[in-house]
Amino acid sequence: MPLAVYILGLSVFALGTSEFMLSGLLPPIADDMDVSIPQAGLLISAFAIGMVVGAPLLAVATLRLPRKTTLVALISVFGVGQVAGALATSYEVLFVSRVVSALACAGFWAVGAAVAIAMVPVTARARAMAVMIGGLSIANVLGVPAGAFLGEHLGWRSAFWAVGGASAVALVGVVTLIPRIPLAERRTRLRGELAIYRDRQVWLSIVVTALAAGGVFCAFSYLAPLLTDVAGLADGWVPTVLALFGVGALIGTMIGGRVADAHLFGVLLSGITASTVLLAALALFASSPAVVIVLSLLLGVSAFYTAPALNARMFNVAGAAPTLAGATTTAAFNLGNTGGPWLGGTVIDADLGYAATAWAGGAMTLVAIGFVAVSLRLHSRSRVVTGGGPATETASVGRTLRV
Repeated sequence: MPLAVYILGLSVFALGTSEFMLSGLLPPIADDMDVSIPQAGLLISAFAIGMVVGAPLLAVATLRLPRKTTLVALISVFGVGQVAGALATSYEVLFVSRVVSALACAGFWAVGAAVAIAMVPVTARARAMAVMIGGLSIANVLGVPAGAFLGEHLGWRSAFWAVGGASAVALVGVVTLIPRIPLAERRTRLRGELAIYRDRQVWLSIVVTALAAGGVFCAFSYLAPLLTDVAGLADGWVPTVLALFGVGALIGTMIGGRVADAHLFGVLLSGITASTVLLAALALFASSPAVVIVLSLLLGVSAFYTAPALNARMFNVAGAAPTLAGATTTAAFNLGNTGGPWLGGTVIDADLGYAATAWAGGAMTLVAIGFVAVSLRLHSRSRVVTGGGPATETASVGRTLRV
């Protein structure tokens, strides 16, 4: 695996820490900015929505720009956004800084994924994506708890400064170690790139990714109150269990990245099925502290075990438009990260209890399995007709784009 791919993973560590660290900083931010907790929570929603909107928009806007230059610009803007957040004197300024950071984050994810894919052969795509996703996993294990620790002892602004410092380190790595990725000899046309959205498999990949991610985060977003109010654990256990989920995510990413290139649909079906079973078990045994702790670890494994395969699948079916493929995957994950917690909140508002969020999440992943089965059936038919695999799918889309 090229060293440059690991530099992209380091960059994602900074991006992921910023995206998720606010969950542990909402009370002090609300106090300092003189707003309610729900208002402070909108900062999280703003980031997620910025990711959904920003990924495709920035992918399209930078199609004809050099890849390395684009990465340098985006990680720089992201770092500036963190500094602006650390210096914010009002809630409005902080809100804008989060939106700007989200847009830069989304663009970096989209372009960075395309660069990582361009640097490895088609048989190593899932492993390359596993490295990038591994940066996100480590952010959950180390970055988010570290942000909460800094926020508790040095104030919430210190967490923003720390991420800004990590962004500066990532910037140096991108400038010095990311190679120049030549643009296509033929000038990229927006109409041609957008043609990938005429492919049913692209839309199936979007739906599967959103449902698989949303199902897990439907329950995970409300894991803290489930641990304290239902399982009866003390508040001090919450960071530990969240870190265990992150450890599971790292393990799942490592395993999935090594297996997915050879058994992509096998990983999708087994991983999403495992998440469905684990979510059902979480709902059934929510009042058992020991079982909930173990299930949290295993849910992290199953959720991130499928992540490299979900990314690689999109690049296989939309490989002729790699930047938009990366942007579309980023948007799909964040649709799930937005829709899942919304569904969980709806379940809670209906007085069904925190454990019911796991049932709702399991329903989402169960539907995702059905769409994977449809995608597999279409894939099998195309292999019979063309006698090829992922490369054949990419070539087929390429022919469509040229037309």
